[in-house]
Amino acid sequence: MGRHPLHPAVVHFPIACWSLAVAADFAGIWFGQAAWRWSGGLLAIGCTMAVVAMAAGLMELPRVPQGAAMRDVYLHMGAMLVALTLFGTRLLLRLEHLQALEPNIVSLLLDAGGFLALTAGGWLGGKLVYSHGVGRRDRTP
Repeated sequence: MGRHPLHPAVVHFPIACWSLAVAADFAGIWFGQAAWRWSGGLLAIGCTMAVVAMAAGLMELPRVPQGAAMRDVYLHMGAMLVALTLFGTRLLLRLEHLQALEPNIVSLLLDAGGFLALTAGGWLGGKLVYSHGVGRRDRTP
């Protein structure tokens, strides 16, 4: 019976939630509260699932070969930690009594920075699988 790592299964939740939160915040510029009111819940779910994904990724760490793959793992981990920090800060700064507040310039900058870190971390995660063969049975790049 094959081993099924948890990390690849759960990373889609923070990616989707954070991306949709950013889209909702920026759409709020044109569509108002009907768009941005969703961002608080999406950010909360994204941050929660990111912690789960990070824990699952740490459990997979011993299976990563040393060298270039491990260097990319550390870059991936750093980028995703930056994304979690920026999105978590975004959530906490714009939440009052568990209600999301209208995005301001600071929250939009945190959204943009978080999305850039998320994109870089996602690209590095793909590089780990498709270039280094991490998590693949045959391990051929």
